[in-house]
Amino acid sequence: MRKRALTAAVFLVFAGSDAAVSDDDCHLAMNQWQPRDAVQKMAEARGWTIRRIRADDGCYQIKGTDENGRDIKVKVDPGSLEIVKMKRDGLNDDDENGADQPRAAPTSPSNGLFTNKGAPKAKVK
Repeated sequence: MRKRALTAAVFLVFAGSDAAVSDDDCHLAMNQWQPRDAVQKMAEARGWTIRRIRADDGCYQIKGTDENGRDIKVKVDPGSLEIVKMKRDGLNDDDENGADQPRAAPTSPSNGLFTNKGAPKAKVK
């Protein structure tokens, strides 16, 4: 009895971890997918140039360039045509809304260590 309970617990742990890894997959029956032409029109409306549209993990996957000429790779929900995941060349923005949010430049701390007055000074106690 204990062996069965342990086996079931191990199975549930591994089954749960698989679901957590594939959170950007789409789960829609093929007969409910919008046609490729609709995906093409959605992408063109955003100013994207399409090189390839294919099915991947139950989603449409678009490879091409964005309105600024950067390479993009986009996963699109096949039913609603909403962006599930997006990667742009030069940015690491897994953005579900397609917004282009560049990273802010790091700022120096205001503790006086980093100034334009030469090498930093520190005292070791």
